[in-house]
Amino acid sequence: MFKQLKNKFRIRRNWRITVREVETTKELFSRNTSRGILIFMGVFAALLLIAATYYVTAYSPVRYLIPGYPNKETRAMQEANQRRIDSLESEVSLWAFQVNNIQRIVTGREPIDMDSLRVMQKDSTSSLYRQLYAQKDSILRNEVINEETFNISSRNRDIEQLEGIHFFTPVKGILTQSFNAAIGHPYVDIAAAEDEIVYSVLDGTVISAGWNDDTGYTIQIQHKNNLVSIYKHNSRLLKKTGDRVSAGTPIAVVGDTGKLSYGIHLHFELWHNGEAIDPTEYIKF
Repeated sequence: MFKQLKNKFRIRRNWRITVREVETTKELFSRNTSRGILIFMGVFAALLLIAATYYVTAYSPVRYLIPGYPNKETRAMQEANQRRIDSLESEVSLWAFQVNNIQRIVTGREPIDMDSLRVMQKDSTSSLYRQLYAQKDSILRNEVINEETFNISSRNRDIEQLEGIHFFTPVKGILTQSFNAAIGHPYVDIAAAEDEIVYSVLDGTVISAGWNDDTGYTIQIQHKNNLVSIYKHNSRLLKKTGDRVSAGTPIAVVGDTGKLSYGIHLHFELWHNGEAIDPTEYIKF
């Protein structure tokens, strides 16, 4: 009795897999197995099928046949559109900045110094650094104000030497950044149309003309009376070092080159006896 129950129980648990020919019923393959092994083989086969399907759809050209999957051309268009969007956002921000500065100038307020903001954004990597920068800037500002306070007479003598000199306007545009040496802004910025010609303000000799990573294409001209004029962020230069120029001679083309540029404009500096002076006192922009 016990043997019969054991055999019956064994028959229920064991399975036999047999392969025969249909016509001759000849046995080609036969193997005993169990339900657990069959389940394991089924799960393994399913996982193998899933892995093969994933590999084919992810790493072979077959994936491009799947409806809705982006092909190479579509992805290239998406990347190009993203670059255009980023460029448009940058242009809109720059124009908004220019319009805001124009409004501030019209209402008599001090324009925002974009160059200084860009430098602080690049160099200020922590709040502590920004605090130190602000402290040093305040100290420098006080020193400059004190120097100007105690050297009024000598400064006036230097300015008197420039009276009567006719300066040519360097570029046609709108003044967006005013001169203020006390806060580290010894120059002016002039927003101009693209490809606008830049002219020499006086007769002189080009003492430097070339590329700078921060200021782009830059040209410097030595004039009489220890005057030096500097023109930065140009798209290209029309003169080279050593060239003689006359007042009103085209020397460059307005641009937006260099890391410190925020848009199409001319960064213009005027120096006398090694000291920066306000160009708006002698030039009508």
